[in-house]
Amino acid sequence: MKLNIALVVSGLATAVSIKSNSPLGQKILSQARRLDEDDAVDMSWLSGYSLKFNGCHHVSQWNNDAADAEDVRVMMKRLARFRLCPSDTCSADEASGCSSGYGDYVLDMNTYVEAYVEAKREALEEACEEVKENCGCEDNGDDAYDEEACEYQCYVDAGLEDCYREEGAFEPEQYTACAQYEPQDGDDGGRRLDEGDDAVQYFIGPYCANQGGDVYLGMFTDDTCTEFADDLDGSYLFKQMSGESLPYSSKSMVGSDCVSCLQAAEGDDDAAEDEASEACQALYMASGKCESNLSVDYPNENACAFMSGITIVLENGVVNTEEIKASPTASVFIGIFAASFCLLAFYVYYLNDKMNKTKTNLAES
Repeated sequence: MKLNIALVVSGLATAVSIKSNSPLGQKILSQARRLDEDDAVDMSWLSGYSLKFNGCHHVSQWNNDAADAEDVRVMMKRLARFRLCPSDTCSADEASGCSSGYGDYVLDMNTYVEAYVEAKREALEEACEEVKENCGCEDNGDDAYDEEACEYQCYVDAGLEDCYREEGAFEPEQYTACAQYEPQDGDDGGRRLDEGDDAVQYFIGPYCANQGGDVYLGMFTDDTCTEFADDLDGSYLFKQMSGESLPYSSKSMVGSDCVSCLQAAEGDDDAAEDEASEACQALYMASGKCESNLSVDYPNENACAFMSGITIVLENGVVNTEEIKASPTASVFIGIFAASFCLLAFYVYYLNDKMNKTKTNLAES
């Protein structure tokens, strides 16, 4: 069985920066707010903060790209919410991460998931390479010697079994955004037709689960990843087609750990000033901001109203985009009606008592 080094995301909790010249870095930066050189903002303050995933949200919106009759008209827009907490108070055990000195942010969930997965992938790749270099599994000339088996055992001993993956295996990192699923030849379970316009197509992408607390992978019947392929979020159909379980169908792609924004200094330059990682800078620039509780000179509160409207999460993971508030006018009228009802009841009791006394006096006379 031929194996190759896998670029997977599930085996390591360490985070590394996303290089700005990488394809992902270019994609995130292209979506970020453009700044002229004269308007450049010093974001070195980010180095003292950590990213904390606070959940995801589904918002229903009209699909402007729907052209055919079978296209989904109302699609799901998925958003991720994260918090910047002071690194010295950020807690992975607390759902919010911190309770003071923080800023809240929201952006497209696919952008956040892709950044998170890419950071995990790079961290795992570097760890696997380090283990391999120190493994001592060079071919010793023995025909019976298995170099790959030796390397695999080194990865197992280091707790990095995910450094290896079978050639042609499913790659979940290719589906951080909704993408068409291409099964291996002969692994479609008869679900895919031969050729032509009537070929059945399925799509795989991330979605919010457990009331927005987790990000799972699901299989869908449309290119917006809105309609699940079956009642089990597409996981049953995927297993029927591929013969294996869909990765991250019951385990979140995004963890709840605090990811430091501090860029590690290169070499032995201990005197270098702290810098914020390019990943944090890119995500910060691309996000909507609510910095009412952040200790900065000019807090950005442009997204506060929007974020306050997506705090109510329903059981199906879809959020209500309108905040439920009591109407002052309605409250006043309810109070007046209640008081009037009590006064009317008292007056009726008074009249009834007075009539009874009048009847008694007439009878005695």
